[in-house]
Amino acid sequence: MRRKWIGAVVLALALGLVAQVSLADNGHSSDSTVLRFKTMVGDQGPYVGPANAIRGIPGAGSPWSIDKANGTLKQNGDLDVKVKGLIITGTGANPVPTFRAVVSCQSIANGAATVVNRVTAPFPATTTGDAQFQGNVALPSPCVAPIVFVTTGTGDPPAWFSVTGV
Repeated sequence: MRRKWIGAVVLALALGLVAQVSLADNGHSSDSTVLRFKTMVGDQGPYVGPANAIRGIPGAGSPWSIDKANGTLKQNGDLDVKVKGLIITGTGANPVPTFRAVVSCQSIANGAATVVNRVTAPFPATTTGDAQFQGNVALPSPCVAPIVFVTTGTGDPPAWFSVTGV
């Protein structure tokens, strides 16, 4: 009788552990990192202007360069982007007082592939092109192949200055 009782307790504990792991979404919590980047590329070449927009986001009207960038995007939509030296290549300065970030995802709507772009609120940028954003964006489900842009502080859609890549 005692063995049956111990077996029942062990079985109950095992089932509880399995349920707990299942509720934890197979080990992925809502703050799991979806994208981590340490580079961005400035708007240049054929991407300058609206002709070759990336996921519906047009390039800025002038070539831009960037010294450093890093950031993370979490599964719950928490976004952290930091840029240094994001400037118009020809002038060596940033004339724009605010930037925004855009998270672009491939997603699914009504069974069809679609692009979903989420734009942040404006955040301050220096004339030397330094800026940082920390906040949250409402990611679609699913968010496949996310891309992060740094864009103008206005416009719909905003024009991009830099985008994740090398």
